[in-house]
Amino acid sequence: MDVKEKCAEAALPWIESGMTIGLGGGSTIQHLINRIHANQLDVTIVTPSFVTRRACLEKGIRVVETGDVSMIDLAFDGCDQVDARHHALKSGGGIHTEEKLIATMAKRYVLLVDDSKFVERLTFDHSVVLEVLPQAFTYVSEKVRELPWVISLQVRQSLNSDGALVTVNGNRLLDVVVHPSEDPIEVNHQLSQVRGVVDTSLFTDVVTHVIVASHHDHRDTVVYSTETGEGK
Repeated sequence: MDVKEKCAEAALPWIESGMTIGLGGGSTIQHLINRIHANQLDVTIVTPSFVTRRACLEKGIRVVETGDVSMIDLAFDGCDQVDARHHALKSGGGIHTEEKLIATMAKRYVLLVDDSKFVERLTFDHSVVLEVLPQAFTYVSEKVRELPWVISLQVRQSLNSDGALVTVNGNRLLDVVVHPSEDPIEVNHQLSQVRGVVDTSLFTDVVTHVIVASHHDHRDTVVYSTETGEGK
């Protein structure tokens, strides 16, 4: 069993029939979908990921829009890195605004990661992504560039077209490289304060649990909780 399958296996006992479940994107989530289907769990899924939505529908799992629910029992997601204080950074998919909404709506928001992504303190090896109103893009770019701990920034480009990537909300994405010694809470606060920024890909106050699976077969999967601050 590889590390992503370990995460999915550890997440499965948390899920009960009748729940509304939030799911992010990524291959670990695909393994979890397979297990939900195999165990015939009757759940309702909300997700911002087109790939996750398609995988659920192909297996006959009910999917509804995030805007159609007011509360989510449990949400699972991945990330690029998460630290011991449960501060997490996501950058790849560009769907962090709705992912963070789902995290906020959920009673428990659980990150599924391998042990290489669990660190004592965020290192900002990946860029912080800003979703930005198109009308404010030039303004936001200049204001962010002035922040002393910003190393560089770049407009997110589309892989399938000659131009900037536009989100499902009609907004633009800006990748911001941050100095590795900065505090995630302060970085998130200052970036969020720039008018025109819809949201950042820093998750500093919504993660309740982290399931960490090891690449080493002899090591157990560990669950870290914000309630205890310790692995269980």
